[in-house]
Amino acid sequence: MLMPAEPVTAHADRPPVAAPATAIPAIRVTAVGKTFVTRHGPLEALRDVSFDVGRREFVAILGPSGCGKSTLMMMCAGLDKPTRGEIAIDGAVLREPRTETGIMFQDPTLLPWLSVLDNVLIPITIARTPRAAYRDRALELLSLVGLDGFENKKPHELSGGMRQRVAICRALIHDTDILLMDEPFSALDAITRDDMGDLLLEIWQRYAKSALFITHSIREAVLLADRVLVMGRRPSVITEDLAIPFERPRDRSVADTPEFTAICVHLRAAVAQGTGR
Repeated sequence: MLMPAEPVTAHADRPPVAAPATAIPAIRVTAVGKTFVTRHGPLEALRDVSFDVGRREFVAILGPSGCGKSTLMMMCAGLDKPTRGEIAIDGAVLREPRTETGIMFQDPTLLPWLSVLDNVLIPITIARTPRAAYRDRALELLSLVGLDGFENKKPHELSGGMRQRVAICRALIHDTDILLMDEPFSALDAITRDDMGDLLLEIWQRYAKSALFITHSIREAVLLADRVLVMGRRPSVITEDLAIPFERPRDRSVADTPEFTAICVHLRAAVAQGTGR
């Protein structure tokens, strides 16, 4: 098994990315199983899945299609419940969705009749919180992702990458402490996807949220994450938990190093083994 050359090193102007081992993790998944009832009988998607996401830690999940990655993400968001085991957020068992968790999906799901600004403020509207108190933050976020001046545009006037930028702003509008992302860039072209990965790195390094990120791209996972988890085929378990040794702040140049390539080769083999190939 490939081992990282050295521990992750934090940038000098902020605390270490990963929380100390004694701290309560931001997310703790303990012996989680999920079985769906279908007309053909029970379908076991997940079996005995356990892992932690530390505070200010970015964890990516790889695995074959249909292995239960999105199901796991929905349960971490409180939008679905485990059949067995439990998920805890900040030490408290998760029983329902929480406003302090931001969620991004593959489809940005913007409401076409609302402006960009109004789409960013949707979580505020749902929470029945005064929108005026969050307007400046929404505009600040839009400026951060390069969409200042687009606040009055409608979704159909934006490119796919711009719509996902709006989705990032919406996920961060509550100043969330946890960010869950389910293949948010998979529908984008390669160049736009790289640009969005760079933007996500910039945002995460600025705000340092606890992040759980599902992707099919091994290079994307290694570039963005502090740790990469690999899930096997259904009923899925965690087959690999690999620390990524590159220090923060991180940019795309790390992908040109032999060590980066070696980690990608190792993870590709782990994913292939999980598919049974």
